[in-house]
Amino acid sequence: MALGSNFYGAVSFRPLTEETIATVKRPQLTTSNGTLTYVPPLPTLPFDLIVEILCRLPVKLLVQLRCLCKSFYSLISDPKFARKHLCLSIKRRRYILSSINDSNKLLFFDSPIPSTSSFTLTQLNHPFTSENNGYPKPLSLSSCDGILCFVFDDNSTILWNPSIRKFKLLSPLKNPMKSVICSSSFGYDHFNENYKVIAITFSKDKGNEVNVHALGTDSWRTIEDYPCPHPIYRPGVLVSGAVNWMVYDASSNSSVIVSLDLEKESYQKFSHPYLENDYYSNLGVVEGCLCIFAHWKMLFDVWIMNEYGNKESWTRLYSCVPFTVDRGLHLRPNALYISKDNQLLMDFYEFNSNKSMFVDYDLKNGTLKSFEIQNIDRWVDPEVYIESLISPCN
Repeated sequence: MALGSNFYGAVSFRPLTEETIATVKRPQLTTSNGTLTYVPPLPTLPFDLIVEILCRLPVKLLVQLRCLCKSFYSLISDPKFARKHLCLSIKRRRYILSSINDSNKLLFFDSPIPSTSSFTLTQLNHPFTSENNGYPKPLSLSSCDGILCFVFDDNSTILWNPSIRKFKLLSPLKNPMKSVICSSSFGYDHFNENYKVIAITFSKDKGNEVNVHALGTDSWRTIEDYPCPHPIYRPGVLVSGAVNWMVYDASSNSSVIVSLDLEKESYQKFSHPYLENDYYSNLGVVEGCLCIFAHWKMLFDVWIMNEYGNKESWTRLYSCVPFTVDRGLHLRPNALYISKDNQLLMDFYEFNSNKSMFVDYDLKNGTLKSFEIQNIDRWVDPEVYIESLISPCN
């Protein structure tokens, strides 16, 4: 089937439109007696169907197709196409690990996890190793729509899409108090159709000061201070256009969820389901909904907020006992994702072997499978990202 004149070996620099595709015909042939025999044109694909096919292909293949002709380059480089492709790529997950022993070393693996009990991670070659470019060691890592956000201990920030190998160095955060960024988050403002970096610096005199850098600008803006007197060290969780943190609220003597609306750049607080005081919990995302992964002794609960911001919509999705005491495991309830077939991927630290491991827990059948990583012993909290064509340079 013909996709355009470029697929016949001829080079065409006309835009890839319905008109150009519809008019493509195979050349007529000349017989031995000099007469021309008409050959009907090959079937062609409508332009809209070509777009639907291409936006379902993996990023690596699309990057190669951009080199095929100017028409494909124009289409695949279009931000609207990149956004459409992103919506269909949410299942292509990758997981980034940063080594504790070498914080400039990044490794990744793809979803699903291999069926073997142990596997080796692939090292990710990034453009800002301290040995090559003089960058300090990164303090934190967050991601959104395939773009990784690194914050370094000199308050510089780099946005990088490893799938298309493009990165952008943001202007450094000018901090007269010389406070180091203790938490950074990266998210997408759907209303303004732009990405924003949220940096929180803490000082005893000013508390948690919050600065925002919108992609496409050259400076940071200071917004209302974070409504919590204690330092915030973990990145927030992006759900429904808001960044969310689980924090301790001294007034209520319990933890609450604080969210920052990326459009309005304003805060709100809402409660979470009742948890025991000695529960260890963190926030996550399940099927686009805010969720809580809570661990108490050997019990592991998964709560989901079906309607964002509505505390009455909290539902306990799972309650399970995936571990026994005699295994000597200390679970960090840092669940990475729950698949549609009820597979829960978590990471934990094993005291007996002094190693970090992954656990794949079947929530439906109650079966557990652990995976040992061969080329890394300890890591910082894993980060989930998906491959995309979104450029951090726009």
